[in-house]
Amino acid sequence: MKKILFTLATFAITAWAVAQKTEGVVKAEDLVSFKEKKHDFGKIKQGTPVTYDFTFQNISNKPVVIENAWASCGCTTPTKPEQPVAKGKSNVIKAGFNAAAAGPFDKTVYVKVQGIDIPLELRITGDVLNAESYGKYESEQKKNKGGSK
Repeated sequence: MKKILFTLATFAITAWAVAQKTEGVVKAEDLVSFKEKKHDFGKIKQGTPVTYDFTFQNISNKPVVIENAWASCGCTTPTKPEQPVAKGKSNVIKAGFNAAAAGPFDKTVYVKVQGIDIPLELRITGDVLNAESYGKYESEQKKNKGGSK
């Protein structure tokens, strides 16, 4: 009986401690709000780099510093604001993709906000087509636009 009571007490204390740890924790989403966290480039031509600006707003009551922005691979290059973003102001995280290799891609850009342990995740996706496939794709797009007039 003592073992059961001890086990239950240990479980209750552990559950309480975990609940206390997550309660009141500030997340990056509490400080910055992104217009969107995912962008699909669609079909792009191989060897033609593309970029996208992920717009965000500081929704906190003090300036926010973006400490770092990094990508899941070397083919993606994010850039971050170098200055603090004032309360209520907007800025961008720019995500560049080199499109060197043909095929579909799904890349993650991590954004570290000062004072927050867990980074935000932004995603870019699309499909890189070689020159021949992209030419066919463009011809098909032109046909479809011409036929719908």
